[in-house]
Amino acid sequence: MIPSAKPGMLIPILLTLSSCLGLKGTQQKVLHDKSYCNQQVTFNYTEKELPTPTYKLEIDPLLKERLSFQSLKTANAIGLVDLLTQYVGSLSSYGKNPTLVEKINIIDLSVKINQTINNSSLEVSAVASKLDCEEERAAQFAYYLKEKEDNTENKLIIGSIIIAAAGAIAEEATADTPEGRNAASGIVIGSSLVGATLGVLMLTNKKSIEFQHPVNPLKDIWENPVVSNYYPPSVWYYLTHVNPDNNQKSLAKLLVEKWMLFGQTKDVKDKTRDETYALFFGEGGKYSSAQLKIRADMLDQVEAYVTLMKQDLRTLSSEIENLYTEK
Repeated sequence: MIPSAKPGMLIPILLTLSSCLGLKGTQQKVLHDKSYCNQQVTFNYTEKELPTPTYKLEIDPLLKERLSFQSLKTANAIGLVDLLTQYVGSLSSYGKNPTLVEKINIIDLSVKINQTINNSSLEVSAVASKLDCEEERAAQFAYYLKEKEDNTENKLIIGSIIIAAAGAIAEEATADTPEGRNAASGIVIGSSLVGATLGVLMLTNKKSIEFQHPVNPLKDIWENPVVSNYYPPSVWYYLTHVNPDNNQKSLAKLLVEKWMLFGQTKDVKDKTRDETYALFFGEGGKYSSAQLKIRADMLDQVEAYVTLMKQDLRTLSSEIENLYTEK
């Protein structure tokens, strides 16, 4: 009588096939998906084009006295130290001898300084927007895969309930005679097998999808090269600056340490052989919904650290304004 349960076995098979077909169609779309997050050409600069580390600079004592180290570091990142040195010198000269020429020079320097800060702020915003776009792209596909998994799981749960209920009814209906009891035993065994199959399918209900990112903003953070193809010189200097005098780690190093501490990169081992490395720091591959979620979180964390530069630019601007009022 076990063969009578065979129609029930079609339920998980049909569910699995329909789910795979739907996912395969989406994978084909993703293979042709074009990311609009990185329209700008990747950067190509040399180590010489990066700012000289702040601790190696001979900064004017007057400037050192009136700006915080963090503001000096930010000013150095955007190439503003020389202009600021001229600015404080002009302010000092004007205080001793307030001539019209010196006044005009102060205004001219002030305009150039503000333009530099504003342009740098726009550059930071551009980098942050690219990171946010990449994050949303990964999160979107993670959401899609999770929805597929949840949808399949719900169908499997409903299927297991139907099979269990049908088995119980059939057993009750056929258990009145010896022949019926034999049939009922077959029904119980058949429905149990189907239920077990559905349970296994629920446990293995994990899908993956091809997800490519030829331009990868996470790669440079992880590998910490001298120069970056993704981040402009000012932003890359800001992320990788290290001051040996106070033993502080760079923001990029802190990011990597947090990824490792919280297990986001626990499966990354050897970049020459490791598939997980290719997913997060290479050009892409087959992602699960959980891996896409991790990627989105990592991009969000990089974006947050990049955006910190805007706060420091605002602090620098405020301290420069104070220079004029204190002249």
